[in-house]
Amino acid sequence: MGVELSIIIVNYNVRDFLENALKSIERAIEGINAEVFVVDNASEDGSVEMLKQKFPWVKVIANDRNLGFARANNQALKIAKGKYILLINPDTVVQEDTFKVLISFLESHPECGMAGCKILNPDGTLQLACRRSFPTPWVAFTKMVGLSTLFPKSKIFAKYNLTYLDPDVITEVDLISGSFMMVRREVYEQVGGLDEDFFMYGEDIDWCYRIKKAGWKIYYVPLTQIIHFKGESTKRSNIDEIRVFYDAMKIFVRKHYKEFALLGLILRVGIVSRGFIAMVGKFVKNYWDMMVDVFFVLVSFMLGEFIRFNAIFALPRYAYPEVLIVPPLIVWFSLYSFGVYTNRKFSIGFSLVGVLFASLILSSLTFFFKQYAFSRMIVIVMTVFNMFFIPGWRLVLRIVGRIPFINIRAVAKRILVVGTGGGVVSLVKRLKRKTSENFRIVGIVDYDLKRLGQKIEDVEIIGSINTIEKIIRDRKINDVIFVSDELPYSEIFSIISRVKDKNVNFKLALVSSDLVLSKASIDSLDDVPVLDIDYNINKFLNKVSKRIFDIFFTIPLLIFVYPLVYFKKIFGMELGGFGRKILLLPKVLTGSLSLVGCPLDFPDGQDYLGKKGLTGIVQISEYEGLSKEEIERLNIFYARNQSLALDIEILIRTLIQLFSNKKKV
Repeated sequence: MGVELSIIIVNYNVRDFLENALKSIERAIEGINAEVFVVDNASEDGSVEMLKQKFPWVKVIANDRNLGFARANNQALKIAKGKYILLINPDTVVQEDTFKVLISFLESHPECGMAGCKILNPDGTLQLACRRSFPTPWVAFTKMVGLSTLFPKSKIFAKYNLTYLDPDVITEVDLISGSFMMVRREVYEQVGGLDEDFFMYGEDIDWCYRIKKAGWKIYYVPLTQIIHFKGESTKRSNIDEIRVFYDAMKIFVRKHYKEFALLGLILRVGIVSRGFIAMVGKFVKNYWDMMVDVFFVLVSFMLGEFIRFNAIFALPRYAYPEVLIVPPLIVWFSLYSFGVYTNRKFSIGFSLVGVLFASLILSSLTFFFKQYAFSRMIVIVMTVFNMFFIPGWRLVLRIVGRIPFINIRAVAKRILVVGTGGGVVSLVKRLKRKTSENFRIVGIVDYDLKRLGQKIEDVEIIGSINTIEKIIRDRKINDVIFVSDELPYSEIFSIISRVKDKNVNFKLALVSSDLVLSKASIDSLDDVPVLDIDYNINKFLNKVSKRIFDIFFTIPLLIFVYPLVYFKKIFGMELGGFGRKILLLPKVLTGSLSLVGCPLDFPDGQDYLGKKGLTGIVQISEYEGLSKEEIERLNIFYARNQSLALDIEILIRTLIQLFSNKKKV
């Protein structure tokens, strides 16, 4: 019996995604006479070594340079022996039935030359590229001007991504996604392989166009589905995506639509426009914090003008635009010099120091450029407002939990683990050792309810996969982590497609390799051992600033609040948890305690975690329900990331909890 299916994967620096893809493929080819090729385009992440060690049955073609997607696929196409050939991306996960379903469909539809399945994003939504139309003049125009987005259910305007069609109905289409394309051998032999003029992007459109032109049909078959993480290879390369895509579209238009001058013009204008928009979007994404700072510097300058001259733009004409350009540039330079835009992103303390340093530079410049020394009051007022605005917006964002570097939500990120057996035990152990994030393992979802109520590593089994939607909703779950070796991929896909809550992140744990795959990142489950970590709380500047902070806030509390609480104590009146902590303020002033730190009942002898505090990250994180390991992990998290801004956040959250009567603090 000959080879039934040849699977071809082109890999470039996505070792961990490739490993996961091959694990799912290994399950899916059971019962199929299949061969698997991986063409590696000179990866630098150890992909080839991983393949030789973990997947010796895979046929590896290791290139010494990046040949591009089309050429790499053609290398394997020339030696593939399968009756059917599948091109699939390494950043995908397939169901156990995916290959069998597509082969069965091709067997029963002899007119079908190529087929693709339903492709999901990691959040369970449909990846629109899995079924498309050719970019004819009208289709290209509606896509480029946004009509297809405005009217997604219109047959006239939404032809590009066919969004007016039911995603669960088999449909003949023009194009399917290059991330998953199953083709008959005779089709490949008739039309040839991918056009190597395309380095990346466009080769799938070109191949589909040639297949349709040869008289074959292409079908979208949503009887099975895969997950595609999308764009992972590009993220790990120095390829200019916009330029490569632009070049690919130029080749396609020149090759297939040269007789349609209007289409060529529409595509060229659209490509340039999209490229410009993408470039602007990329700039905004990378430098939005700088833009916010510039905005506030300009607002502060104008407020200074208004306070000094009772008008805006009241300075002499010759002073513009210099007075609106130089101050933001100097503030930029100062903040960058203090690392606010690099390794100290969103640091409150260093942004404040940067503002003061910029003020010193601006004041000095007025001595050298007398024609711009209109009023030093403007510089003073601008500095005062900058000291409020620039650290202020960073503090606000951190309080509402929008900054991922340090996110101390009042309730920690809530994690649900899905799986059974030894993989769950290993995952829970590793998660508990992870101190770089603040999270809580809410529970474990088993395959059924036979072990409901039992505990694995002190984490309770709280339900089955049949009730997971209700658990996610009722327990306010943020992250769902599947154990890859425990559940069938079809079950994982089913759960993801059922849960429509966009606030839930789905992740796949590769316990054997200590990795967690999510939408756009790979997280390691292992942390640096405790004794090897240089905790922020032990750094000299952090100690000094924390001590000053404690004294600064404790003195007014001792003067205005402490006597009232002490008076209640003398007369035998009942004191709540807050009142009892107020009585400890003298110890904060003397330095034996801190306002923010470890719980008061935390064991002694762990000075590397800092002093005990009247409040802290543990105290505001459902303290009573935390296990010993969770408390220790939270204390380590605080010690590692301690800063003045973090202490302020914790105090603010403490006050919010106090006045909302949510819990004792």
